[in-house]
Amino acid sequence: MAATEGLRERKKRQTRQHISDTATLLFLQRGFDAVTIGEIARVADVSVNTVYNYFPAKEDLFLDRTEDTVDRPARWVRGRRAGESAAQALLRELREAVEGCSPAVGLFAGYADFMKVVSEAPTLRARLGGIREESLDALVRAVRAEAAEEDGPLLPELVAGQLHWVQTTVMGWISARMLERRDPAEVSRDALVLLDEIEELLAPRVLGYAVRRP
Repeated sequence: MAATEGLRERKKRQTRQHISDTATLLFLQRGFDAVTIGEIARVADVSVNTVYNYFPAKEDLFLDRTEDTVDRPARWVRGRRAGESAAQALLRELREAVEGCSPAVGLFAGYADFMKVVSEAPTLRARLGGIREESLDALVRAVRAEAAEEDGPLLPELVAGQLHWVQTTVMGWISARMLERRDPAEVSRDALVLLDEIEELLAPRVLGYAVRRP
């Protein structure tokens, strides 16, 4: 955290994390629908109002990094390096996350248990679907903002759709292997091969789109 974080901000962050950790443990033990907000508050030793102050909806307690997930591909495009295209930036960031066995791409030992909770809760499945749609919308806006004026409105949307396909394909492939309870390091190695194959499938126009000027 930033060195300028004050005591109040630190306590709020710690409280939020404590509530989230408590809820996640209960959900993993008993399932999402079986656990109530009141029970989470009681086990976390906070009030129900405090839980809602940090997490407006019950789904937010389990999927508590939604904002980062939604904006991540768009952030990769906005933060691309000089001389790097939108697609090259997304591929590089994905490779780094996969190679580092980042939990952000599902490469962690408890992934299968996490997804079991999701699969048994219709509201969580719906929320994940909404997150994917929001992420695509954010990516379209980011690519459009970086596109040349003469490209018109359709081309940036088509490129963003291709980049979204890359991410969802890789994430879906990793998810399927992690649900088999395979070793994250092994899945990481195979996913890097998949990324190379995906890059070969992308057209040169997509790979060279929206290059950041030096």
